[in-house]
Amino acid sequence: MTRVLHIGSGNLYGGVETFMVTLARYRESCPALEQQFAVCFDGRLKRELLVAGTTVHDLGEVRVRQPLSIWRARKRLFELIEENQIDVVICHMAWTQALFGSAARASRVPVAMWQHMASNGRHWLELLARWSGPDLVICNSEYSAREFRGSFSSIPIEVVHYPVAAPTISYSQVDHDAARSEFTTPTDAVVVVHSSRMQEWKGHRLLMQAASRIKSNSQWILWFVGGAQRELEQSYLASLRATAAELGIEDRVRFLGQRNDVERLLAASDIHCQPNISPEPFGITFIEALYAGIPVVTTRIGGGIEIVNDSCGVMVPPDDPNALAVALERLIADGERRRQLGSAGPARARELCDPVRQMDLLRMTLLNLCGSGRTVASPAR
Repeated sequence: MTRVLHIGSGNLYGGVETFMVTLARYRESCPALEQQFAVCFDGRLKRELLVAGTTVHDLGEVRVRQPLSIWRARKRLFELIEENQIDVVICHMAWTQALFGSAARASRVPVAMWQHMASNGRHWLELLARWSGPDLVICNSEYSAREFRGSFSSIPIEVVHYPVAAPTISYSQVDHDAARSEFTTPTDAVVVVHSSRMQEWKGHRLLMQAASRIKSNSQWILWFVGGAQRELEQSYLASLRATAAELGIEDRVRFLGQRNDVERLLAASDIHCQPNISPEPFGITFIEALYAGIPVVTTRIGGGIEIVNDSCGVMVPPDDPNALAVALERLIADGERRRQLGSAGPARARELCDPVRQMDLLRMTLLNLCGSGRTVASPAR
């Protein structure tokens, strides 16, 4: 058995945290991995990990501007590794690798950094992460790996697509109608849903610009799923509301906020559209939409190209509201085409992200790391 300790910050909740919770929920599908988690902040991530029944360790709140908090957390990590006989540490994102990579290496266990973003590696945190010396970088897509390889050329890089679980509940027409009633949406409307963090590059504004070009079509409603978690995101959300008003579509747009029932909302929707204006490193939300059996419309950049193909969705040029409007209008008008594309979604999602298969791929990746000899093996304990 390989004992794995995942380290995450825990102060925010998005795709990275969704992925970590999936690891916890599906840990029994790969009994050869004993997976534990460590977080710095109380928050939704910690709560959901505990609900999943996994072991969660507190490292204590860490602030970069407070060196003593870093020292305490590193000391705690060192103790956790020894007490729990951890075989390999995975730091999720550059922040955790920069702060904790050297402490984990001091315990003489292999360290992997899971890079969840597409980046050139030049941010100061990524420079510190490289200095702390991970033995392996795991990327969530071929696109992310290509972007990152130039800066971490001396460190092995492996690609492991996220394990993403299919819905465990089959939603009825009653559920469908109830979700729409909750958000004052007619049962016969064509709902275009966008589900992501409140960040500009996710394409909320581009979607509204495209929608404004087809506002004479009275069939559609936009649902934006996701809430502002930081001050900058609150300002962005306010600007989106203003944009909806300026475009004259505020009565067709619903801001649903942070939700714990995304599966239910996807099941009550007809089209998923997240038209990124900057590349998506992978796109868990695309996989979730495919599992829900609705077509995916997105821009032809980043990791989405590895997920969406002609069998299950439509890709348009980036930053082109006219092309996006044309693609949406065609799908809104053609229910049979929506059903055809949606029916291919679940198989495509399983092909890429079946949890059992991806957990086994992670197991093999970590076994190779532990046997590579890049880090001196831990002494007998």
